[in-house]
Amino acid sequence: MATQSSPLVQTQKTHSVKKRIPARMKKNWELYLMILPVVAYFVLFQYLPMYGVQIAFKDFLAVKGIWGSPWIGLKHFMRFFRSYQFPVLIRNTIGISVYEILVGFPFPIILALIINEMRNGRFKNITQTATYAPHFLSVVVLCGMVVESLSATGIVNSVVQSFGGTPVYFMTEPSWFKTIYVFSGIWQNSGYDSIIYIAALAGIDVQLYEAAVVDGASKFKRLIHITLPGIVPTATIMFILKMGRIMSVGFTKVFLLQNDLNLSSSEVISTYVYKKGLLGSEFSFASAVDLFNAVINLVLLVTVNKISKKVGETSLW
Repeated sequence: MATQSSPLVQTQKTHSVKKRIPARMKKNWELYLMILPVVAYFVLFQYLPMYGVQIAFKDFLAVKGIWGSPWIGLKHFMRFFRSYQFPVLIRNTIGISVYEILVGFPFPIILALIINEMRNGRFKNITQTATYAPHFLSVVVLCGMVVESLSATGIVNSVVQSFGGTPVYFMTEPSWFKTIYVFSGIWQNSGYDSIIYIAALAGIDVQLYEAAVVDGASKFKRLIHITLPGIVPTATIMFILKMGRIMSVGFTKVFLLQNDLNLSSSEVISTYVYKKGLLGSEFSFASAVDLFNAVINLVLLVTVNKISKKVGETSLW
């Protein structure tokens, strides 16, 4: 028969734990000192600004300040939901994110598998350097390259015309925007994103491959039964993080590739918030839209993490 601890014993255990915590902190003070800048960053730039979230529920007036502005409840949220732009923004934001996940998510994995199979060390290093390099280009430079390459007189249309084709005005065609956004991102980030998968591949026990070779397993079977299962936990974590940012399509790149002719496909929540908040000075309304966006991301992150934990026993927490 199980016995329960008395309140006195539980109290003593609590006091014992409280005494051990300062002792551990004193013993490992160097580690706590190293993590202090990270904690300070999140406190200063992530948590303290949340104080201003309340203006999403107020009619913010700069002369009255945050506390002095009157409460209006969910008025800004209802205005956004009833806006004719609401379905367009949701469709474009989710459409770009889902396209990016479906097409872009496998690329770093495939690239990591290819690099891992290379046996020529020099060629392997050249390949890694060539694929990592685009990541270090600024978004402004990348967008400039994309716009210049896809212009009517750019290199792409020059090739099209050389084969007798008709020039395509990529940057003014709404149907091309998502493809341009996604594939330029794949070119820029696949090499850098593959690093984490290469690290996961390096952690797979070599003895598993040796045993598989002895048993007569082909290279393809070793890939299917050893390599891929070895990186599934890492891929799952990365997928959960991707899903948690599904409503956060990058503002800078979208804004720089955006123009009046492709606006029907390129206007997303982040650019809409910028235009309404900073250009239109509708701070409360823009905060409400951005808060809605953040809440959806949080719900998706928690939901996908919970499903992943139940199905594959791999999760963030």
